[in-house]
Amino acid sequence: MSHRYCGRDFSPAEMDLIRRLIIEDPARSRAELSRLTCEALDWRKHDGGLKAMSARVAMLRMQEAGLLVLPPPRNPRPDTRVRLTPATDPSPPIDLPAAALRPLELRRVTTKPESRRWNEYVERYHYLGHKPLPGAQLRYFVYGRDHLLALLGFGAAAWQTAPRDRYIGWDHPTRELNLCRIVNNARFLILPWVRVPHLASMILAQVARRLPLHWEAQYGIRPVLLETFVETPRFKGTCYRAANWTCLGPTQGRGKLGPSGRQSVPIKDLWVYPLLPTFREILLRP
Repeated sequence: MSHRYCGRDFSPAEMDLIRRLIIEDPARSRAELSRLTCEALDWRKHDGGLKAMSARVAMLRMQEAGLLVLPPPRNPRPDTRVRLTPATDPSPPIDLPAAALRPLELRRVTTKPESRRWNEYVERYHYLGHKPLPGAQLRYFVYGRDHLLALLGFGAAAWQTAPRDRYIGWDHPTRELNLCRIVNNARFLILPWVRVPHLASMILAQVARRLPLHWEAQYGIRPVLLETFVETPRFKGTCYRAANWTCLGPTQGRGKLGPSGRQSVPIKDLWVYPLLPTFREILLRP
């Protein structure tokens, strides 16, 4: 019986191989085991690098399921709590026409201080709070005329979602091959003191032009489709509609790890934005 973790099926023989890697040298760290597992299974990213982080997560889930026993961690788990500071206190209201804030500037998060500040804003003002984005990701601050207006976070696409997969025409092997060309807009926060009509759709239009270049420069893959999930009835997706995104309909509310046939997370509408006219042709390439 195979077991599926992190988008990969592990056969009984592969599970035995991982167990042997653990048993044959008890001094191996979890990081080393992740690397050795990827090398043994030739589990690689599209740029040829090892999927070591995916392997680490998969092995932790295998342990939780009672399929293997990992060595104890070498170091204590890092404290991922976000601490609020005066740096993200509310600012005076910004109540201007959107045109008065042009040109918008997308500043990528590249340093640890920037990352901490981005996390703090999202934790403080986004209704979902801060959660680390797994895997490939880009985060932005959005400025207009030196005013901080908004924050965006992009990461890996959902492994599978029926509305999107029908829209593309995917079968399982083709999705597995080309999913890396879809990027998920995981966070979009207009700061609460920013009261600028049409700003959100203007930001979405600009990021759709800039993100493909940034993503390709960072990860060597040119995305061809953006996706996002809008929780209903909390939001209507108005800014996405205004920016010419397409609503594909509701999800089933199961989440990434939810039980089949039962809702475990809020229902959300799935919206997509093609970055190229030929996006479907590219995503259907075998």
